[in-house]
Formats: sequence, structure tokens, C-alpha cells
Amino acid sequence: MHAGKSYKFSEFLFWTRRTLYVLIIMGVVPVFLYHNLGWKWLNIPWTIVALLGTATAFIVGFKNTQTYNRTGEAQQIWTTIFNLSRAWGLVCRDYLDNPDWTRQLVYTHLAWLTALRYQMREHRVWESTTRKHNAEYRRLYSIPEKETPLKKELAKYLSEEELTYILKTGNKATHIMGLQSRTLKNLYQAEQIVLLQFVELERAIKEFYVQQGKAEQIKDAPYPRQYAIINTLFIRLFCFLLPFGLLKEFEKLDELVSGFMKGNMVWLAVPFSIMISWMYTSLEQVGESTENPFEGGANDIPISQMCRSMEIELKEFLGETDLPPQLLPQNNIIL
Repeated sequence: MHAGKSYKFSEFLFWTRRTLYVLIIMGVVPVFLYHNLGWKWLNIPWTIVALLGTATAFIVGFKNTQTYNRTGEAQQIWTTIFNLSRAWGLVCRDYLDNPDWTRQLVYTHLAWLTALRYQMREHRVWESTTRKHNAEYRRLYSIPEKETPLKKELAKYLSEEELTYILKTGNKATHIMGLQSRTLKNLYQAEQIVLLQFVELERAIKEFYVQQGKAEQIKDAPYPRQYAIINTLFIRLFCFLLPFGLLKEFEKLDELVSGFMKGNMVWLAVPFSIMISWMYTSLEQVGESTENPFEGGANDIPISQMCRSMEIELKEFLGETDLPPQLLPQNNIIL
């Protein structure tokens, strides 16, 4: 997530420059062939290009709306997890008179948060972090889940026996919450909590499972591929045809000017086609960068920072003073 006031224009230009290079070539070549070599048949009626541009604008707008909604839903899910985690820390502290049991429940919950955020950062084939423009931008910030192995992080919260068991499982977050439920059962059987408290805590576990499932659904269900390919094809086709549609329109301006520009007004099709095409391709790139809110991109939901803040708060509930530092933005990017 960008934690600054805004992206700088220079940053955005740097991020999209590879596409811009292609657009410059696509703008210059048709004008050169039309004006310098006399290939007048290259002209395409502007009406055709305008209709295609209108259809493309609708498709791009639809995709960007849907990808923004995916990011908004992901933010809501993790905000819910954050708030429920606070409540979990409070009830574990107040329901139990034994600090050791409270600490175990809280630390197991921190292990669940850790395992879940690591699962959210796993790579999927449809994600875009490996594309050149995103991979290059990733040098400006670090992804905590890529810096430290999961085993080392879980070892802070689980016993050696529990850690060995969890590392052998598939969905580690699910099984960690299973350990949490087993601990509650043992507490109830040992009469450390009453029935109502046991039921309330189990309901909390169920709600954590619900939020985990929602996060996994966003992670494992990409933006529908049929819409993604249509969006890409329409934008590329429009950007390719746009310079051809502008040739005749700018050539008409020769009748209205004098001086050195007379007879050369068609060259204005180059900057204007580049500008319009860049707008469309940039919107596509922005939509792509918000499509998968857990992949480790600069516009992701800051789940690492949220989990660190939660860890600090829960440990403060336990009365601990040896707290980890808050995660700080790197070049205005915080994950």
C-alpha cells in the first residue's frame, strides 16, 4: 500500500515507460508511411476507431471497478480479522485466571495470523508481480514474508512439537486454529472455563475461519480470465488503430495554418495518439496492479503491517514489554 500523499508523476512514468516506448513507435511509423512515403491508403475512418475506443473505455472501466472492489473486499476482511483479534486478546485475558493459559491462546492466535499472511503471499500463476515493470518496482521495498522463512516466524509462538506437526500440514493456518480449538477443549475439561465461555470462544474460532475462507477465496479466485483477455485485446487493438484513424483528421488542419507547419500537421497525430493510448494502457496497468491484493505488489493490502500492529497490541494485553518494532514504509510503500 502506498502510504504517502500520492505517487509522483515521475514514478508513474517510470513504471509505465516500457509501454510508452512501444506507443511511440506505433505512433511514429504510420505517420511516416502516410506522409513521407505517400501510403495514403493507410487512413482508417475515424468513426470506426471512435466506436472501438468507446467500447474499450466501457471494458476498461468495468475491469477497474471490479478489481477495485476486490481490493476493497480484501481490506474489509483483514480489518475484520484485526478487530476480532483485539476482542480475542481481551476475552482470553479476562476469561482465564492463569496467565500461562492466556499466553498460550494469544500466541497460538499470533501463529495463525502469521501462517495466514504467509499463505496470502504465495505466488499464483495469474499474478503480475513477476512482470518486468512490477518486478523492477519491487526493488524499492521489501516483502516481509519473502525475507524470513515461515518456520522461523512460527517458532516464536508454537512449541517444538506443535511446530513439527504444523509444518507437515497443507493449510497451516487451518490446522493452527485446530490446535486452538483443542486447547479450549482441554481448558473446559479442566474446568478452567465454564460452558458459556467455551461456546463463546469456539464461536470466535468459527468467525476466524469464515474470514480466513473469504481471504482464501480472493487469493485463489482470480479476476475472470475471459474478461481479462478481452480487456487486453481491445486495448491493444485500439492503440494499434488509433494513429491510423488520426491521420486524415490532422491532415485536414493543413488548410487552417501557414508557415512551416503547413503540410506537416499530420505529425501532430503522433503526440496525441501516444497520449490517448497511454491513458488506456495505464488504466489497464493500474487495474492489473489492484487485481490481486495479496500478491506483494505496491498497492497490496498491508497485511504484514496489520499483523505486526496486532502482535504489539496482544502482547501489551499480556503485560509484555519486549515488543517488536512497527513496520515502517520503504519509499512510501508498506506491506
